[in-house]
Amino acid sequence: MVSEIRLYTEAEQIGKAQHFAAVLSSRGVQVQIETVEKLNARFFRLNPELALCVDADGLWLCANGMKMQPDWKAEVGRLKRASLKSEMIARACNLGEKPNLIDATAGLGHDSLLMAHFGANVTLVERHPILFTLLEDTHLRSQSDAFLNPVVNRIQLVFSDSADYLKLQAEQNAVVDVVYLDPMFPQRDQNQQAPKKQAQVKKQMQLLHMLLPEDGEMDLGDNLLELAQKIGKRVVVKRPRLAIFLAGKQPDHQWQGDACRFDAYFQHELVAD
Repeated sequence: MVSEIRLYTEAEQIGKAQHFAAVLSSRGVQVQIETVEKLNARFFRLNPELALCVDADGLWLCANGMKMQPDWKAEVGRLKRASLKSEMIARACNLGEKPNLIDATAGLGHDSLLMAHFGANVTLVERHPILFTLLEDTHLRSQSDAFLNPVVNRIQLVFSDSADYLKLQAEQNAVVDVVYLDPMFPQRDQNQQAPKKQAQVKKQMQLLHMLLPEDGEMDLGDNLLELAQKIGKRVVVKRPRLAIFLAGKQPDHQWQGDACRFDAYFQHELVAD
């Protein structure tokens, strides 16, 4: 886990940078603020180490000449084109019923955004303090967008280890309609997208791999399924199409796509209080 990081900003954004530094410090990450003359492509090429930066568009993760953030506003086009029939995730998670849903593997939050767009009430869980702060920033900024405002208001962010959070819910005898698990990085490149969008996704994943090296492809996997089944009437796992079953467990049902699939596990005996 990253415990110390540099944060670059221009002079006019110093107040915003100090705010993010204070927030990250409260989450166990020490931030060294460095004011620079101009945050431009040349600067990022000359400063390739993993860092954060703050500009007028919020908080960014940067490294190797690239920068990225979970830009939910960039997803608006996809949301407007999406329908319950066209999106396999909508059928797998039964989104037509507007379920209460836990997304235990947050990533950049794009799947949660889509599920909330279809009416799900989503609890988005993320344990990494920097990624959580990036998500928190985009969640806040998205509230100013007229289209996204009602969507993001259905998303609650929880700063917690997913296993700890699911255990706590089980101890409290909580029951939710759906627990969604997406434990593997590679699937985020699986969607059929235009080349420009695909390049953007690959850039985002490169930076996430640098931030989360310990959260590799297997880190979040097998134990979460058993925990999720204790509280979720339906547990949905997103997998690359040819990947093995999570925890070696045969699903009750599958939805197959060209590049990825959704494995579903049903707990019919669970009943909410």
